[in-house]
Amino acid sequence: MAPSIRLAPAARSLFDEPLAIAVQGLGPRQQVTLRTSLRDETGELFQASARYQAGDDGQLDLARCPALPGGSFSGLEPMGLLWALQPQKPFWRLVKRDVQSPFLLQLEVFEGHGERPGQLLAQAQHERAFLRDGVRRVPVREGRIRATLFLPPGDGPFPGIIDLYGTGGGLPEYRACLLANHGFAVLALAFYSYEDLPKGMKEFHLEYFEEAVNYMLQHTQVKGPGIGLLGHSKGGDLCVSMASFLKGITATALINGSVANVGAVLHYKDITIPPLGINLKRIKVGKSGIADIIDALNNPLEGPDQQSFIPLEKAECCFLFIVGQDDHNWKSEFFAVEGSKRLQAHGKAKPEIVCYPGAGHYIEPPFFPMCAASMHLLFGKPVMWGGEPKAHCEAQIDAWQQIQAFFHKHLTGKPSGTPSKL
Repeated sequence: MAPSIRLAPAARSLFDEPLAIAVQGLGPRQQVTLRTSLRDETGELFQASARYQAGDDGQLDLARCPALPGGSFSGLEPMGLLWALQPQKPFWRLVKRDVQSPFLLQLEVFEGHGERPGQLLAQAQHERAFLRDGVRRVPVREGRIRATLFLPPGDGPFPGIIDLYGTGGGLPEYRACLLANHGFAVLALAFYSYEDLPKGMKEFHLEYFEEAVNYMLQHTQVKGPGIGLLGHSKGGDLCVSMASFLKGITATALINGSVANVGAVLHYKDITIPPLGINLKRIKVGKSGIADIIDALNNPLEGPDQQSFIPLEKAECCFLFIVGQDDHNWKSEFFAVEGSKRLQAHGKAKPEIVCYPGAGHYIEPPFFPMCAASMHLLFGKPVMWGGEPKAHCEAQIDAWQQIQAFFHKHLTGKPSGTPSKL
């Protein structure tokens, strides 16, 4: 029997679902190298490889067989060939631009453990999709809103969430659509550097975000009486500001967010919140040319910078802080703890804070490879995001469950049936 790769699901899976990988038809205890490859939409190549030894029966099941030292990872890692994918171009991050097409994953099995691949023994392709069958993708251009709404299959109404990314700008849709696969109506909202929205991050007006909240609250497919907010990085502090000043927010989840306003002036009616001050002298640049910006921001508890602290005690919602304890973009854990202190000092409920040691800044949906460093639009140079690949991968899996459970609990009143993985 010739060697062949066996995958489950066989041809196609959702990106945030596990993929079972096995090889059959090898010789007893045969040594092989497995390699995965994936090209993003710009054509950039990501690869991972691992060294294995088949069992006495010539079978190799990644769920039962540990990878040997010398590859991208070692030990028992059934999904290692996906989370360990690394760009061949330096400082490049894997993102999905068009959620309507899948990523195409190539799997190859090579003879031996050499530095160069031996003879190709087997290969397979697999689609990693973002949209579940029946999920509707609806571009939204109402008033000033520039967004995409994802609606689950069925009649609804569904618990509603607005999803915000960070300083990258544009309109990332992949997290919103993966969340919609799990039964939420999710609005991926652009807020700058997209179509006719402002090109730069100089100032934001909360009235724009209020328009998006009202759009969701009035939508027939969105279950009231309130909606959820999900924000990462700069999107996190925008969500805190929305929750603090706008009506109709029931639950706010932040992924490595800040409780101070960062990077741009924020206006709402007659209120102005200045951005937290930055001291560029506190940036450390290593021999590699990669900047560590973790100390660049001023402390929002001191002097005039206190004006940047968002008055989250005004919020009428529950908060969840997802924290990567190795975040090098800024001090996410400090922000979460100070936000918690402020809420409790004003008689508000203590927020949920879930901390992940070894997780960096970009805590994405499950199985996105960790991005250790990439270009920062505001600083104009590559910066380190922090994280240790295996711990970061495990954090992404657990955080995804935590976020869904949080929104199920507060937007539907029902706990979700998915227990925490960690």
